Amino acid sequence: MGSGYLISPLMLVINTLFDLYILLVLLRFLLQMLRADFYNPVSQFIVKLTNLPLKIFRRVIPSIGRQDAAAIVLCLVLIYGKFLLLRLLSIPAVQIGGVMAPLTGVSYAGLLVFCIADLIALIITVFLVAVIIQVILSWINPGQYNPVIGLVHKLSDPVLKPIRRLIPSLGGLDLSPLFATLALLVAKMLIVPPIIYLGNF
Repeated sequence: MGSGYLISPLMLVINTLFDLYILLVLLRFLLQMLRADFYNPVSQFIVKLTNLPLKIFRRVIPSIGRQDAAAIVLCLVLIYGKFLLLRLLSIPAVQIGGVMAPLTGVSYAGLLVFCIADLIALIITVFLVAVIIQVILSWINPGQYNPVIGLVHKLSDPVLKPIRRLIPSLGGLDLSPLFATLALLVAKMLIVPPIIYLGNF
């Protein structure tokens, strides 16, 4: 067994730890942007886990309007750090939104462009998963409420509401989740690859 024996498990650990924390920071940004219930137990859990680094970042990165710019910058810094670690491990490429992006032979500026693509892909994925979870919950426990369901509704509403205005329910059948899922998948396919292409220069 050579040195490559440990690369796969190490890559798994790096991806898992970084991705989970990046997701928490992004969820905090999105829930704050959508004015979700701050006292929701899940919101409080996210706030406690992300508070320390965000306090540091907010000292140098002011909010833009009511939006927490420090959270977005922290996400990009974490993604950049993950890519640098993977590059140090001689990982040739990573998958971003279903597209392979090379890590070797790419400039540091190119890596930053990949970070932006990865963050956009993650944002789209969060909305996509929220829509899917809401559909599943509507089948399993319609009308029930718990802290997670409240946040899922907050995340899926910005996607579903505009579609519901255009496509009303047919005979009580709500088709908006289907069209929302399709729109989000198409958006990821159209937005992410061109950004990755730019990062290769």
